[in-house]
Amino acid sequence: MVNRLLKTSYGWLKVMLVLVCFGAVNSFLLTAYGVRLGDSVVDSLVYVLLVFAGGMLLENIFRFYKPQKGNSWLWVGLPLLLGVVIVLAGELALKHLLESEWGYLTFLRESRYVRGVFVLMLFGAYTGFLIVGGQLEDQLEARRRTEMMDKLSKEAEMYHLRQQLQPHFLFNSLNSVSALVKRKPEQAREMILQLSEFLRGTIRKDPMEWVGVREEMKCLQLFLEIEKVRFGHRLEVDFFVEEETEKLMLPSLLIQPLLENAVKHGIYGRTDRVCIKILVNKIGNFLNIMISNPYDPEAVNSNGEGFGLESVKRRMYLLFGRHDLLKVKQSPELFEVNLSIPLTYDQNDNN
Repeated sequence: MVNRLLKTSYGWLKVMLVLVCFGAVNSFLLTAYGVRLGDSVVDSLVYVLLVFAGGMLLENIFRFYKPQKGNSWLWVGLPLLLGVVIVLAGELALKHLLESEWGYLTFLRESRYVRGVFVLMLFGAYTGFLIVGGQLEDQLEARRRTEMMDKLSKEAEMYHLRQQLQPHFLFNSLNSVSALVKRKPEQAREMILQLSEFLRGTIRKDPMEWVGVREEMKCLQLFLEIEKVRFGHRLEVDFFVEEETEKLMLPSLLIQPLLENAVKHGIYGRTDRVCIKILVNKIGNFLNIMISNPYDPEAVNSNGEGFGLESVKRRMYLLFGRHDLLKVKQSPELFEVNLSIPLTYDQNDNN
């Protein structure tokens, strides 16, 4: 309230302006009741300062101490006690300052109860304002803490997902390197170099960072070069990226788990050439990414519901709070994943 106002730019000036206006109104009313102008100015000055001091005292009391149900009487008792003290202190001060003004002192004595009621109403209203404002501030602070905890929880879970995804891909690649070492050492060496470059790029990326479609496609190309060392001519991937989408943004390394899932469930257990298709286009207010791969309906875990797919579902929910942005469609011998990323999402605010 007043303390917060004082911390703003020109806060003291604003408070002084309010006090001057309050004193001017008080002086005008006293003058209207026949009090000399000089006496009314002194009266206003004394009571404005006392009321301001009382308000600051109330604010500091209820700022650090909030009465509970057992002592809720303080909400009424403190303003009442403080109002009585202010009126008596003001009366004593004015008697000392204007001791020769008998007409004013008579008016002061007769208006004691009116002043008391006015000060009590003023302090009561301000106390209510402090209590309601304090409760609202507590609610806002609790909401901010909850939002911060949710944000930290999401970041921790997304980091955990990333830490799971990297070993998942790494272990598969190392197994392939192991298989190539004796039979094709040159390919094993090539795969190690590409794997090193890929991991160096992914580790440096922030899991909360958004990147352009073009950059994400380059990352996928590097991933596919590693996979092609493993599978050779059997793996073929066709990219269809609309030009207007290349500058659009999406969460970093979001597509790689889906592509890895397509490679795993599309080419494992097959000896013929497999073609995986990746389509990136804009549909309405969404960046749409479609990945399709052939699969064997009779194979074990042929539905492709692996860790990569589940991790992307969870990541999309953490980012957007929606479960409908990743859809899976199955038809005879074809598995298709559609990922929709809202373009209205504030990509500079990753919460």
